[in-house]
Amino acid sequence: MDIYRKITEIDRMVNEPARLAILTALYELKEADFTFLNRITGLTRGNLSAHLNKLEEAGYVKIEKTFIGKRPTTIIRITTEGRKALEEYLRTIRKVMEKVQE
Repeated sequence: MDIYRKITEIDRMVNEPARLAILTALYELKEADFTFLNRITGLTRGNLSAHLNKLEEAGYVKIEKTFIGKRPTTIIRITTEGRKALEEYLRTIRKVMEKVQE
C-alpha cells in the first residue's frame, strides 16, 4: 500500500517530461552547454530556458554564463541535490513498475 502513497509524493519538478530529459542528460554528462541541451531535448530555446530556470530555482542545476574565446556560452551542471532528486525519482518509478508487474 505504501507504494501508492509514494506515487502521489513523487517530485513534480523531476516528473515533468522536459525537466526529466534535462536532468537525465546532465546526470550522465555531468555538464553540457545550452546549445547541446537544446539539440538533444528538442525543446525550443525559450522553453529550455524556462525549464532550466525552474531547475535552478529548485537547486537541481547550476547555470554558469561564460565565454569560450569571445563567444558567450552557457554551461549547465547538475548539482548534488539534482542527482539525489533524480535517483529518488527513479527508485520510486522502479518500485511502481515492480508492483505493477507482480
